[in-house]
Amino acid sequence: MADRRGAADDRGVHPVTDVHTHYVPHGWPPLPGTGDQPSLRVDGPSEATIMLGDRAFRRITDNAWNADVRLAAMDRNGVDRQVLSPTPVFFAYDQPADAAATTAAIFNDLALEIAAEAPERLVPFCQVPLQDTDAACRELDRAVEAGHRGVEIGNHVGDRDLDDAGVVTFLQHCAARDVPVFVHPWDMPDTPRTRRWMAQWLTGMPAETHLSILAMVLGGVFDQVDERLRICFAHGGGSFAFWLGRVENAWHGRRDVVGTSARPPREYVGRFSVDSAVFDASALRLLVDTLGADQVLLGSDYPYPLGEAEAGRLIRTSPQLTDDERTRLLATNAAAYLGAGVPA
Repeated sequence: MADRRGAADDRGVHPVTDVHTHYVPHGWPPLPGTGDQPSLRVDGPSEATIMLGDRAFRRITDNAWNADVRLAAMDRNGVDRQVLSPTPVFFAYDQPADAAATTAAIFNDLALEIAAEAPERLVPFCQVPLQDTDAACRELDRAVEAGHRGVEIGNHVGDRDLDDAGVVTFLQHCAARDVPVFVHPWDMPDTPRTRRWMAQWLTGMPAETHLSILAMVLGGVFDQVDERLRICFAHGGGSFAFWLGRVENAWHGRRDVVGTSARPPREYVGRFSVDSAVFDASALRLLVDTLGADQVLLGSDYPYPLGEAEAGRLIRTSPQLTDDERTRLLATNAAAYLGAGVPA
């Protein structure tokens, strides 16, 4: 295991696990579909740019594809395992289903190549063509058989949220297959007001995540899907923990509009997890107090610059957490989330 240099750790029971990281392969074949498909412009030995057609989308470095660079960062930060999830720009939910399925297969196979460099430490999560339920289930099954241990999905497909019937069927399939699901916000509203200050990321991502947890609760998904479903939401669950009281009040006060779930919203706490990427000790304390110490997992958003630069630092240094809570957030909660299919 990684050297944690005296930091609060897992006490030797489970490895410290970062459940929210992303990868980008060092190139891929031309992708099918219409419009500006993602490609990679290699700018140097350790630098590249994700392109959308002729437009630069994001500059990246080799920590996105080089397992050795990634493992060195993990060692510095006292992280034993990372979940490798797709970068959402590659989801292809706006493409025809067959094109999206091909894209998913390409990236899923490339992810396995990266994870194979350190199979005990890098845990691959696949992507699926979520716009087509049958195709999504087929690619999930193929990817899991090939070595993926979970799946990352976007928080919506166009105007279809997580309570869409097709998405619910896919989540039921994940529960039946014992495959954990990681939900990541993407495709945030693009307006002149949100183009300033990276506001799409600063306000859009939390809002999108909050909305999709509401879809799971108020849309009755948790009433329909087997309790075996293990589902985790990125970015601390957005603003859901802060506004749970408001949602609860609305459910009781306006049952004609809001009361679409079988039980009050607070009773679904415990059915889902969130990551710890909130960057503030008081916010992290609120997550633990509201959602429970067993429902918050270390997540850094590595390797992107809006993530936690030193993965796990907030958990390890927060004066508002107990040692037992630190152990849960760093290690044991992730072990339960990933399940028996991933070596502890």
